[in-house]
Amino acid sequence: MKDVRLTHIGGPTVLIEVHGWRLLTDPTFDAPGRRYAFGWGTSSRKLTGPAITPADLGPVDAVLLTHDHHADNLDDAGRALLPTADTVVTTVSGARRLGNARGLAPWTTTRLDKPGAPSIEITATPCRHGPPLSRPITGDVIGFALHWDGQDHGALWISGDTVLYDGVREVVTRVEVDLALLHLGGVRFPITGPLRYTMTAADAVDLCRHLRPRTVVPVHYEGWQHFHQGRAAVEQAFAAAPDVGALVRWLPLGPGADA
Repeated sequence: MKDVRLTHIGGPTVLIEVHGWRLLTDPTFDAPGRRYAFGWGTSSRKLTGPAITPADLGPVDAVLLTHDHHADNLDDAGRALLPTADTVVTTVSGARRLGNARGLAPWTTTRLDKPGAPSIEITATPCRHGPPLSRPITGDVIGFALHWDGQDHGALWISGDTVLYDGVREVVTRVEVDLALLHLGGVRFPITGPLRYTMTAADAVDLCRHLRPRTVVPVHYEGWQHFHQGRAAVEQAFAAAPDVGALVRWLPLGPGADA
């Protein structure tokens, strides 16, 4: 995707720079070591800190927050950063909790505008953060499809924390995707056994075979105790699938790379 620069700060947190815009996904800037409760007997410890501190981040035009109620997507330091951004876009329920935010339901759209930069259209895409019927427990989550003038091969898509299910497969039929930021990690917790709360590496391969993005960037796979599939597992799965394996691009943690 031309003219896009990505900086992977850690976990799901990525700075997207394009045509004068600075967009931040799921801010997580707390130091490592603390254990966070996620509700219903689940918890996790943060294992690594951010590659860039909020003080060194620079200005942020908008925060794209897939959900606000789990600390691996919005921790205390990330929450403190929200008021410094011009716009926060998140779920409808999250916008009610946060107050000064735009809430989107799946397949609804908002637009970002600022002088001297092209408008960015943001469409929320469906997520289910766990097994069937888990939404009342795990809460609302959305992904984001970003469109702007001059895109040659489709949208920049952020999957959000989700398992692979019919709502995510709907993206295949409704959005042409150039660059896909996929939240992986195969999240699970001891109290719920084998149940998964995000996509596995095998899910990512399956999705990419149908989605056919030009580039796949894995995020949300490291830095937390409840992430059970790290980079090695993702690399192995895509290496065994040569039809889509060449699509994957790994971002270094820290200074950005052109996408």
